[in-house]
Amino acid sequence: MKFNPLNHVFKSPKVHAIINEAIAFLNQTLVHQLPPSEPFIGTGVYSLYYLGNFDLYQKIAEVNITECTQPIYVGKAVPKGWRTARGGSEKYATLTQRLREHARSIKHGPGLNIKDFKCRFMILKGKESSMITIVEAALIRKYRPLWNTVVDGFGNHDPGSGRYDQAKSEWDVLHPGRAWAENLRGKLPDLEGIKAKIKNALK
Repeated sequence: MKFNPLNHVFKSPKVHAIINEAIAFLNQTLVHQLPPSEPFIGTGVYSLYYLGNFDLYQKIAEVNITECTQPIYVGKAVPKGWRTARGGSEKYATLTQRLREHARSIKHGPGLNIKDFKCRFMILKGKESSMITIVEAALIRKYRPLWNTVVDGFGNHDPGSGRYDQAKSEWDVLHPGRAWAENLRGKLPDLEGIKAKIKNALK
């Protein structure tokens, strides 16, 4: 029999339906100040929204001023042990921790005010937790958040000692201040080039 890769392609309208249902649910959840005032247990997906007056992000802020509809960043918080398929526990405040980590990054970023950031989040537990990465990817494709698709590095972590020979991310060049990023010694991305990319993306 002649090999035909099309015979190996899986398609199902149910996949798109459940992803769209999850996105619709997230978009109907309450908007909270970043980070939420109360910690909570769980993993899942979240969107961050900007409503401030930083010049390069004005078009995003204008869209969100009446209702938060255009995220500047989309992310996920997965259960511990998820990457090794060990049935990671969902009893930790993983999503809370991730949102608080983002808040700390923003507080260190010149030109940014944490009061100008809001968030939505969706807790996915049990069997639904297997959708976390899929829903995150779908949200990024749908909304093209600036800090996911144009300016890289917002969600980065400290690479640790011995690995500081790499370059700062574009986000850390645009919003310098994270202590660990200041230790990075690689060639810096061009600041004016980053600004030009943002202006072009938000035309």
